[in-house]
Amino acid sequence: MFSGIIEEFATVVAISKDRENIDFTLTCSFVDELRIDQSVSHNGVCLTVVSIDTPQSGPKTYTVTAMKETLERSNLGLVRVGDKVNVERSMLMNGRLDGHIVQGHVDETACCTAIDDADGSKYFTFEYADDPVMARRGYFTVDKGSVTVNGVSLTVCNPTRNTFQVAIIPYTMEHTNFCDIRVGTVVNIEFDILGKYIARLQQL
Repeated sequence: MFSGIIEEFATVVAISKDRENIDFTLTCSFVDELRIDQSVSHNGVCLTVVSIDTPQSGPKTYTVTAMKETLERSNLGLVRVGDKVNVERSMLMNGRLDGHIVQGHVDETACCTAIDDADGSKYFTFEYADDPVMARRGYFTVDKGSVTVNGVSLTVCNPTRNTFQVAIIPYTMEHTNFCDIRVGTVVNIEFDILGKYIARLQQL
């Protein structure tokens, strides 16, 4: 479980493929604090640490594995060496929930269709598949509701059937990979779990 409050971005230093799985090796400031089997969110995708390398010289790294289904439902298959990936370790239950409840189970991808300036901040518009069946299952956004974009907990603005906007302040631009998002960039989105439960209860 995560909060959607990104700790920093990790840099991808190596990618290797094993059958239909992909291993990503990354470096960041808290590698020394990680352990094998720990869950870490990468662009909103919960992945398990499978190895850690802390040489005396050179960057300290860790490796996670993404399986086929994860690659199909997220943008991790588009990640390349040198890319920045938003990372967050699992949430501690003895503190404040600064974002919202994020499972780390990416629902689908969306594409950035517009970026507009807003007095120092920026509005990003994202479009996802217009699927009525998925919408009935809770895969939609609501005004002032929560959504996770590349692991970042954000508030929805101006939602339509299959688009929404989010406002990004300068701090978020600087400390997440929103700084690399352009029109046409594919991002991971996770819809609010509360909406999914409500939709399911209505079906039952």
